[in-house]
This record gives sequence, structure tokens and C-alpha cells, in this order.
Amino acid sequence: MTIDEMLSGALTVGIAGHVHPDGDCIGSSLALKNYIGAVRPDIKVTVWLEEFSNSFDFLKGAGSADHDMDIEQVCDLFFVVDCGDIERLGAAAKYFRTAKKTVCIDHHMTNGGFADVNIIQPKASSTCEMLYYLMDADKLDYATAECLYIGIAFDTGVFRHTNCSLRTMNAVGSLIEKGLDTEELLDRTFFRKTFAQNRVLGLVLERAKLTDDGQLIFGVLTQEDREACGVSIKDLDGIVDQLRVTEGVEAAVFIYETMQPGEYKVSMRGNQKLNVAAVAVSFGGGGHIKAAGCTIKGEPEDIIEKLRERFFDQLM
Repeated sequence: MTIDEMLSGALTVGIAGHVHPDGDCIGSSLALKNYIGAVRPDIKVTVWLEEFSNSFDFLKGAGSADHDMDIEQVCDLFFVVDCGDIERLGAAAKYFRTAKKTVCIDHHMTNGGFADVNIIQPKASSTCEMLYYLMDADKLDYATAECLYIGIAFDTGVFRHTNCSLRTMNAVGSLIEKGLDTEELLDRTFFRKTFAQNRVLGLVLERAKLTDDGQLIFGVLTQEDREACGVSIKDLDGIVDQLRVTEGVEAAVFIYETMQPGEYKVSMRGNQKLNVAAVAVSFGGGGHIKAAGCTIKGEPEDIIEKLRERFFDQLM
């Protein structure tokens, strides 16, 4: 079933992704909104996402994303993108529950299928890759192509991870042919950082802790640290990836305090040996073998020890 077919009979469409949206979540949400706007301008489309990094603001539709989610609306059709379960939708879950029809498009291996229509492809590099093949390529405009490219780039580590396949690169090649300035796109969203972001990265690296013969690395950032550096949660993209490239490390873990004191978001990246998704799932989270996350309450040192216990069997 294509996106065009899914839209049949709908006049109001909602789109949402997971909490703490990353590049693929943002890209897939905005790409879908832009595509629907191009092929079905009669449809009213609303994107509900938590606040995300200002580096994505140039993407078409980013400025109209609803971050507050305080309005009441019943959608004819509701798309869940890049999200493995209802709880990960956060406040946007209320729109999912009241929608007349729901569709989930996702590549998380932990997704058991919770919508009316479920398109789940764990072998896909990203949700944006999946969307490319669900859309009519002839109807893809520049704005949609930009969003899809960004999402694929983020979930493949700029086309370096093993989830990047021939199918992935065929999609990327077709998107580039829309006239994308790929160097500028990657600089603006993936590489370029503000001074405050570089400062907080330096702080995390300075305090980082290696354990288990250098196979695990942990970085911690408290709410107090964030305030001292002048950054918000949406400015923390890329820190866990910098931890991951430390020589000898099999898994990198970045633990940062949310707006709720004592509650920490845990972002994990794996290299060759470890399945970080299995660890995340054990704490009620989810993700992919090499990229996953969860939320844990407690003190940072206690959280680190709990995570090390979960990694223990895999490190043997």
C-alpha cells in the first residue's frame, strides 16, 4: 500500500514520532507532511513533535510543527513514524487514540505493531528510506527530498553504518538528483555546532568514564550542567556518537537529566559486539541493535552500575 492509497478518503491527517525526536524522526515527519501537501493540498495536515534542535529549522514545515500538543483534534488518518510503541509517542498519543484510522511506519526491531496498518521493516536503514519507497518518486519535490535525505543520513551515521544497503543508496541517489546541496545539508544538521554545544561536548568528554577494560564508555550531564553551559536538551545531538568513536569502545552511553529532576534519558550506541537495544528494552526502552535508548530514574552512578549489569553477559 502506497502513501497515496492510504490517503484515500481522508481530509484531516496527523503525524507524530517518538519523544526526543532525532534526525530520522524529524525528517520522516516533515517529509510526509510536505509530500501530502504536494499530492493532496485539500488535506489539512498537523505534525506533533516535541521541540527539536534549531539546526532543522530550515526544513520546510519545521516552523509549523506543534510542540505544545494542547489542542483537541480528531484526525481521519494518523501516521506514526519512527516510533516503536504508543508510550514513545509521549503527549501525542492522545491523537493516535482518537484517530479514525492509524498507520505505523517504522524500522525499529522492537516494534510489535500497534496501529490499524503496520509497515515495519527492521532491515531498513531508516524510516525515511521506507517512506521514499512508499511515495511516488515522480511526485517528490525538493522540500520532501531534503527531509528524506536528512533522515537517512542521520540513521546511517552519514552512510557509514552497516544498515546502509544498496536499497538505501539507490534512494539517496534519486534524492540527490532533485538538486540537493548535500554538503550544506550535512553541515547544517549533522556537523555544525554552536559554541555552547561544543562547550557542553567538551564537558561531557572531560568527565567521561571508561569501564570494563575500556569496552564501555559513559558520559553524564545533569540539568545543572546544561544550565551552566547555556544549552537545552535539544542541543545534545551528536554527543553519544562522539563517545562511540573512542578507541576500543564497544558501547557508548550518554546519560542526561531531563526536565524532571532525578530522571535521566539514556542514549546508547554500539559498535561491533554489543546489542544496545536488548539493554534498552530491559529498562522499558527500545531501538536498534546499534542505537537505542530508554529513561531511568535515580542517581547517575547508580544508573551506570545498572546498565553495566545488563551489558555484563554480552561482554563475556
